[in-house]
Order: sequence, then C-alpha cells, then structure tokens
Amino acid sequence: MSMVDEPLYPIAVLIDELKNDDIQLRLNSIRRLSIIARALGEERTRKELIPFLSENNDDDDEVLLAMAEELGVFIPYVGGVEHAHVLLPPLETLSSVEETCVREKAVDSLCRIGSQMRENDLVDHFIPLAKRLSAGEWFTARVSACGIFHIAYPSASDMVKTELRSIYSQLCQDDMPMVRRAAATNLGKFAATIESAHLKTDIMSMFEDLTQDDQDSVRLLAVEGCAALGKLLEPQDCVTHILPVIVNFSQDKSWRVRYMVANQLYELCEAVGPEPTRTDLVPAYVRLLRDNEAEVRIAAAGKVTKFCRILNPELAIQHILPCVKELSSDSSQHVRSALASVIMGMAPVLGKDATIEHLLPIFLSLLKDEFPDVRLNIISKLDQVNQVIGIDLLSQSLLPAIVELAEDRHWRVRLAIIEYIPLLASQLGVGFFDDKLGALCMQWLQDKVHSIREAAANNLKRLAEEFGPEWAMQHIVPQVLEMINNPHYLYRMTILHAVSLLAPVMGSEITCSKLLPVVITASKDRVPNIKFNVAKMMQSLIPIVDQSVVEKMIRPCLVELSEDPDVDVRFFANQALQSIDNVMMSS
Repeated sequence: MSMVDEPLYPIAVLIDELKNDDIQLRLNSIRRLSIIARALGEERTRKELIPFLSENNDDDDEVLLAMAEELGVFIPYVGGVEHAHVLLPPLETLSSVEETCVREKAVDSLCRIGSQMRENDLVDHFIPLAKRLSAGEWFTARVSACGIFHIAYPSASDMVKTELRSIYSQLCQDDMPMVRRAAATNLGKFAATIESAHLKTDIMSMFEDLTQDDQDSVRLLAVEGCAALGKLLEPQDCVTHILPVIVNFSQDKSWRVRYMVANQLYELCEAVGPEPTRTDLVPAYVRLLRDNEAEVRIAAAGKVTKFCRILNPELAIQHILPCVKELSSDSSQHVRSALASVIMGMAPVLGKDATIEHLLPIFLSLLKDEFPDVRLNIISKLDQVNQVIGIDLLSQSLLPAIVELAEDRHWRVRLAIIEYIPLLASQLGVGFFDDKLGALCMQWLQDKVHSIREAAANNLKRLAEEFGPEWAMQHIVPQVLEMINNPHYLYRMTILHAVSLLAPVMGSEITCSKLLPVVITASKDRVPNIKFNVAKMMQSLIPIVDQSVVEKMIRPCLVELSEDPDVDVRFFANQALQSIDNVMMSS
C-alpha cells in the first residue's frame, strides 16, 4: 500500500465510528476530527465532513459538547478565514440544543470564529445567523443569540445596527426568564461595541427594563451589568443612570440581589467618583453590612478593606468602623470569618493611631473567637498590622493571645501558629523569642497530631537558619537530643526527622560531634520503623560529613542494618550503602 493511501483506512474507520452505537467510539472519533480533516484535505472537509457533521443528529450531550469544542478551532482545516463561514451551520444547530453546556460551548466557538472572519463574511453569514437565532421558536436559540451580538454588531451597516439594537431590546423583554437572564449577562459585552450616542438611549432603556424585572435571577445579573456599564459611561452619566439603580438594589426585597450589590459595590465606587460615593454609596454599604441576611453580611464584610481604601480614613472611621465592631461579634461564624480574613488590611488604610485605638480590640476579640477559622484568618495576616503599629505594641497586645492559641484544641490553629513562628521570630528578634516562644517550639515536637510534629521539626530548621548555628547549638540541639529517649516510638521518629533537617544547617562539625552519635544509637532501636528511618537519614548525611566519617561511623552502622531481620530495614540500609559506593566511585 502506498504512503498516500495509508491514512485513508483509519479515516474510513473514524467516520464509521461517528455512526457507531457505542458512545465512547463516537466521542473518540469527534476528538480526532482534526486528523480526519487533515487526511481529507481542505476541500473535502468543506464539502463532505462539515455537511456530515451538520446532519449528524447525535443525541448524546457529551458527543455534542466535544463537537462544539472541536469546531471552534477548525478554521485552518477548512482553508482559512475565507472559508470560515462553512463552520457556522453545525454550530447554529448546536446553539439550539437543550443542554446548557453544549449551547455555551457552541456560542464560545461561534464567537471565536466570528472574531476571525472577514467583514463581508460577517455581513453575509454571521449577522443573518444572529437574526435567525434571535427569532428562534424554542427559547434555547434565543438564549444563544444574546451571546453573539457583540461579534455581529461592529461590522453591520447603520441600518442593520439599528435593527440589531431593536432585536436585543426585544430579547431583554422576552417572555422566557432564561432569555432575559442571557440578555442581562451579555449586555455589558454588547454595550462595549455600541456607539456612545446610542449607549445613553437604547442601552440604558434595555438596562432599565432588566433592573425592573419581576424575576430576581434577572435583576441580580443586571447588577453585574452596572459595573460594566459604569466603566463605559462618563462619571456624570453614571451618577444619573447607574447610581439610583444601585441604591435601589441595595434595598431590593431579594437577598440574592443585595448579595450581588455587596460583591460589586467597590467597583461601582470607582466608576461614579468620590463625591457620589460619600453621599450615596457609603449609606448603601452600611445598610448591607447590617443586612438581616447572613450571606449579604458575609459578602459585604469580605469587601470592607477594599471599600475603605476608596474612602479617606476619617470617613472609614466614622461610618465603617462602627459596623465592623458589630460584625466582629456577629451571630454567624461565617460573617466573623469573612471579616477576619480582610480586617488586617484595614490597618495600613487607617494608620497607626486609629489601628491602636479601634482595630486592636477587634483583633483581640477575633483571636479569642470560638470558631477556629476566625482565629486562623487573623493569625495568617498579622504581618500587615506589624508594619503599621510596630513589634513592641504587637507583642504586648497580641502575643499573649498567640501563646494561648499555640495550645489551641484545634490542630489546624496550632499548625497556623507554627507556620507563622519563623516570621514572628524574625520580627521579634532573638532575645524576645527565647523568653516567650522558645519553650513552645519544643512542646510542639511532642504534640499528639503528626502534622503538628512534622511542622514543628520544619520550624526548628527555619529558626536555626534565621538565628544561626551557634544560637541553635545553645537553644535547640540540646533540648532536641534529650527527647530521643522518649518511650513512644512516634516521638522518637519526630526527633530523628528534626535532626535530619537540622544537620545541613548546623554544618559538618556539629553534625559529626553531636547529631551523628544520636543517630547511630537510634540504629539499635527495637522498632523497625525507627531503624529504616535511621538508614534513610544516614543516606541524607553522606554529602554533609567527611568521607573518613562515612567509612568509620556510617558504613559499619549500615552494614549492621543490612543484616536486620526486617525486610524494609534491609532495603533502606542497602540503598544507603549503594549511595556511599556511588559517591566513592564519582570522587
């Protein structure tokens, strides 16, 4: 068989697979459409494959979704952008199917193809497609139509543009809520392509229709449109058209709409400018912070720092801080958690004095919250406050709370504290650290939770790096080595892990004189887990110590372990011995 004919056999198979009863075969075939198209060539792909796909009435959503995705990148296989319009018919069919994800992918592919098409092809093929979908009998076609207007509109003639604006206006008033939702979702994209003269008239009237819709699912999507339209309009038009809508939405009877306003409000502040923000949007935001629905308060609390950055500190202290104090003792733990995750960012905005006077008491109350996530969120952002008020004040006011949290009953809180300790140590300095936190670091090595013990070992390594080997030799190594005789083997394992992490930081001399003898003693432990961890550790010590020490102390110990009754101990001991031989050969 010649080289030219070779691809044709699999192509025939792939096309047969497209008609097969087995869904997996059909799916595989769709995913390899580009291979079929390359083998058929551009002309046959246009004349045979694409019409075949248009007529393919597969009823499986997974196959249709794959087809919609593949067709979006098919322009090179049909002969480039001059022939891109041949891809529109199968995608038009897919844009009207019942399954939402298939329609969305078909609309994505239509937009991708439309954005590459030549202007005359858009006029001849794409705009008529948008009109057909808009007039579709079944609502699914009309939903899809809303997503392609922003591609069709720019290349249309003035007369057709007027018609397209009129069609979109009808879609905004469609009988089906799903169509109105799609129109609200895509209004911002469509508005971005429209001339400013028509923006204030046609688009704003569509927007007003959507904001007064009786379905809250349509109104909440209109809220998203507020931010998009706000960026397109001049600030004074924004104040006239958008601001009243937002103020009304902040008092909407549906909590979902108020939730969306709480999420979007700080973007709208940027659009309308400082003066309207102070007079109209601050009262609206305060209402949302005191909303009777917890979900709305969560959304509003999560934006409190961003909102304060837009205002000057005086306004924030006067209007926002009283609400923040109320939220810090909110009945919903999720509201307190949302507040705790952002409240530290308020410190740089308010400045040192206001932080000390107003925010520190709130931080302290949140640090003592009964819900662990609230405490965690505060701990993880302490450095933001440190930059504002300085370490002395931070240590006096917050450190007692941190020490208390170090023994928290929730292990995740203890873990967060441990991970924060090296940063705290570098900020506090060595003297303060030794007095207040040194004992805690040792205590964690004997925690009941493995993750805490592991984090504590890593913590010691990071502290040794921060304060240097001499400090570690005085304050860490003796205490760690004392614990190697703990009666419980899991604690002995933690100490070995800590030793292996400290060795590279401490250097060859201390490792040989202090750490290695302890490891060799541990190799005679009665528990196999300890022994094979010793073997793994010795392998990691080989590059750190001198070759003479390896031969004199490490190799004899590993030879002994390689004859251990336990199979795992023998395996790791032999692996370490192999590693020694490799080092010797390379040197």
